[in-house]
Formats: sequence, C-alpha cells, structure tokens
Amino acid sequence: MPELPEVETVARLIRPHLVGRRVVAAHVAWRRTLGSCAIATFERQVVGARFASVERRAKYIVMRLEPEGALVGHLRMTGRMHVEDGTWDPGKFAKVRLDLDDGRAFHFIDVRKFGRLEFVRDPERALAELGPEPLGEHFTFEWLRDALRGHRRRLKPLLLDQTFLAGLGNIYVDESLHRARLHPLQLAARVSAPAARALHREIRSVLSEAIEREGSSFDSFYRTPEGNPGGYQDQFQVYGRAGLPCRTCATPIRRLVVGQRGTHVCPRCQPAPRRSRKP
Repeated sequence: MPELPEVETVARLIRPHLVGRRVVAAHVAWRRTLGSCAIATFERQVVGARFASVERRAKYIVMRLEPEGALVGHLRMTGRMHVEDGTWDPGKFAKVRLDLDDGRAFHFIDVRKFGRLEFVRDPERALAELGPEPLGEHFTFEWLRDALRGHRRRLKPLLLDQTFLAGLGNIYVDESLHRARLHPLQLAARVSAPAARALHREIRSVLSEAIEREGSSFDSFYRTPEGNPGGYQDQFQVYGRAGLPCRTCATPIRRLVVGQRGTHVCPRCQPAPRRSRKP
C-alpha cells in the first residue's frame, strides 16, 4: 500500500495540473470508489466546482473544491491518479474520470478496486482522528518522547497506528527503526530519551529521502502520475531483504511477524528486548 512518500509524490505531481481548473463533467465506472455516495449525488457535488488546492494528509490526498467541500482520495493497494490529455486512454481499470475545463481529464485508476475517491464537506472533520504529521511542526522530539512514555504497546504496531502518527506504513517503519537501532518489539514506554531522539530524527530523515526519490516501487503497481517508478527501494536497508547481509554490519536480515505484519530487522543492529528474544 502506498505510504506517505508515495502519496506525497502523487499530490505534488497532480497539483499544478488541477489547481484552478474547473470540473465540467464526471464519469463513474465503479460506484464503490465513491464510498457511500450515489453517483448522481457525486456528480452534482463536483461538476462545476473548481480545484482550490491539492494536499496530502497522512495517506490521503485532499483536493479542496470551491465553492465547498473536498475530494478525499485513498490509493489503497493499487490506486493511481493521473491528469492527462482528453484523448488519453486510462485502460480498463479506470474507475472515475473528471473532465476539466482545459481539455484534460483527471483519472482515478484502480486494479483491485480497494481505492476510494469520496466527496466530503469538511475534510478536517472527516480526518480528525489522525495523529500528527511526521514531517509537520507538531511532530517534535519532545512530543514523541512523551507520547511513547504513555504507551505500553510494542513499537512497530504503535508507529503503524494512524491515530498515533499519520502516514507511516510497513516499509518506512522498518527502515526508521533499523536506522534508529530499535527493535520493533520494544515496548514504547521503555524507549529512552536518547533513543526517542534517534527515532524522531530517522523517521523524518527516511521519509524526506524517500520523497526526494518519489517513493518506493516495491511491486508493479505503484507508479507516479507521470508513469515512472519510485527510486527509494534501491536504498532499503532491511525491508524485503530477509537473508541478505545488513548493509551496516553484514549480519543476515531476519523476517519476523509483528502484529500480523511482515517485519524486517537486523539482529545485531537492533537487539531484541529481553522478554522478546524468542520470536
């Protein structure tokens, strides 16, 4: 599933093609992409509206409309967004097309049909349960240190919880924990202040570097709106590298299952907590 860097890349690349443009027609091929909204209602809400901004919140793309509301998109497993010339063929997996007033069209394409593109009147309310942004000003070392102290959950499940911290997923949690030398089974409340500082630094660093490389194409589905693969998968230290030598110490990477998620660690760089030495 695309995580923060991939979603940020999509938002950045479609933004200049959408902001200021008006929707002149809407075509829906798969109603469930709209969530609970009926097709006729969706068309009535978006046709005639103008795109005022395109931003990312966690793993969501928020496209604010004027005079009211927003389109909130979630790519899920295989969703893609493109803005192309009106003659461009999106293929058989196209789910929603919005014709724009400059002759181009916005396309939402989704092979597995899990993605969503929903109209909401108040995006802040719709996304109110999300935690702080890891690249935002509210995500400080002090916040993370204190927030970890208040939880007795294991580190990885906690960092994957979108109500705790928004936008992180399996890939970037594994990479951040490795770089901070923290084991995913470590209890959050037992993370020392220096370790919390390292984790804060590495989360921001990993995400920023991944955004610079337009995310990670760890499978055949993720492509940028320009049709290109991301480049950060070439920088993975642990994710997807089970059995390969750690790039820091040459110890073979191990794959564990933590909170029902495949998890990759270096046993030497990330020593297991005492009560969790047996996987």
